[in-house]
Amino acid sequence: MEFLYIILGLILLILGGNWLLKAAVGLSLKLNIPKIVIGMTVVSFATSAPELIVSIKSALDGFPDLSLGNVVGSNIANLALVLGITITLSKIDVEKSFYKTDWPVMMIASGLLFLFLFDDLRIETYEGVILFSFLIIFLIYLLKFQKQAVVDEMPEDDELLPFYKVLFFVAIGGVGLWGGSELLIDGAVSLAKDFGVSERVIGVTVVSIGTSIPELAASIVAVLKKEKAISLGNLLGSNIFNILAVLGITSIITPINLKDVELMNYDIYWMLGISFLILPLVFFPRKLRLDWKDGFILLALYVIFIYTTVS
Repeated sequence: MEFLYIILGLILLILGGNWLLKAAVGLSLKLNIPKIVIGMTVVSFATSAPELIVSIKSALDGFPDLSLGNVVGSNIANLALVLGITITLSKIDVEKSFYKTDWPVMMIASGLLFLFLFDDLRIETYEGVILFSFLIIFLIYLLKFQKQAVVDEMPEDDELLPFYKVLFFVAIGGVGLWGGSELLIDGAVSLAKDFGVSERVIGVTVVSIGTSIPELAASIVAVLKKEKAISLGNLLGSNIFNILAVLGITSIITPINLKDVELMNYDIYWMLGISFLILPLVFFPRKLRLDWKDGFILLALYVIFIYTTVS
């Protein structure tokens, strides 16, 4: 039953996120908001909606390890699993914005998370405000000074929707996200109890892989269609949003108290290590390119991470 809850929950979260995204893009086009602004704000927030809803609900229900584990695990999965599979299937050329903005901001965000948890294993409300404020500053900087560095995440067949359809997609998207988070968290907590493992283990494995499925699906479809593969910048952007938006907003609503210290003693070092590793992989052996050899390294590291976490 627990697996069924988790699978149904993930399906609802993915559908809910897509419906919300459709509504957000439709509304943005109706209001004549420039595409670049939609890509960096509306699209990014909508695609982070599953992680955000799961994290807020987990924290409010008294499962903070699931909330933090979901974000830390998603960040590891985005780079080691999603990027690993993508570049194993097809090489990608990396934009210069990688080392000018995306990677440094991701490392600063990751460092802030480590710093806030290091002393008291807790993210306070004011620390959430700091995280979210840093996101706003980053977005303003990108939109004002680095427009050319922003990769368009939106499909070319964007649909201009009538207002009643926007409202309809917002409504069913919201219900999908809410229902999906209920099922996913109930299933994950029950699964943890049945197998005698911690919420943190379920969070950094099952839940985080599940909430990374949209990115993985988008990457594989792009490769199969021989279109421009999902850019490294978009995956780094997803990691930035996970920390600054998801954990920022969650801790503003309710402070996050970490229970399982293994998340701080083990998982977060994996997140920091893999995030840092992307820099040398991008420059060696060939500058600003990632290919199948880098993919194998990342996938091997992900297998080791999952094995050592569950064993």
